[in-house]
Amino acid sequence: LSGLDPAQPYFQGTPIEVRLDKSDAEFVDVIHTDSAPTIPYLGFGIRPAIGHLDFYPNGGEQMPGCGKNPVSQIVDLDGIWEGTRDFVACNHLRSYKYYSDSILYPDGFLGYSCASYDVFETENCFPCPQGGCPNMGHFADKFKGNIKNDFVKLYLNTGEARDFALWRYKVTVTLSGKSKVTGYVNVALYGSGGNTRQHQIFKGTLQPDNTYTSFVDVEVNVGTVTKVKFLWNNNWLNPTFPKLGAATITVQSGEN
Repeated sequence: LSGLDPAQPYFQGTPIEVRLDKSDAEFVDVIHTDSAPTIPYLGFGIRPAIGHLDFYPNGGEQMPGCGKNPVSQIVDLDGIWEGTRDFVACNHLRSYKYYSDSILYPDGFLGYSCASYDVFETENCFPCPQGGCPNMGHFADKFKGNIKNDFVKLYLNTGEARDFALWRYKVTVTLSGKSKVTGYVNVALYGSGGNTRQHQIFKGTLQPDNTYTSFVDVEVNVGTVTKVKFLWNNNWLNPTFPKLGAATITVQSGEN
């Protein structure tokens, strides 16, 4: 039984006979996309974990792409009817869009078991444990035999628009060079499964011999990494033409 952002008003805090609960089926997975409090934030979705697996994409409250201005959202690619519905309940409706995208990407939407979304942004919940990570959406039931805890809260990030699936990597860059500069470092990953666009690893003071680490949620499952493209830029014209390189770059896939 898959709960697509089950309703919060009149259901949250009620007995399990009244609302969706893990006792309703052999396996219950839930996608929470609009779990901010109804008052004052108009969250339509239930907040507590209520299934065997509870997924909180992007933290479960505010979905990327739902903060657009009303006009651009209503006159969107999906048409005026779809755009109007999205404007009224964009976060709430993301749940079924993620679910339908999950059918197209059986290896996408990996959920990382974590205490909270804030902790998910740190290194404490990466990579997947030995038993693997469940996939949010249509293929969540593949994980049915691995559930040991009462409730499992899972976190992940998604794209702003279709296709919503993203794959998480940890990228660590050690810089080489002679002088420090202010700027940013970008990295693009190339692999057997496809290539990513550039993703920013760090912005600020770039110090040679320092190591910078960042998580990137990329738009393609890179597969076996064959090449990494390293780019850096300084924020203003520097007459000394400083040079920076990457001494090492380590790429770790969240999945394995």
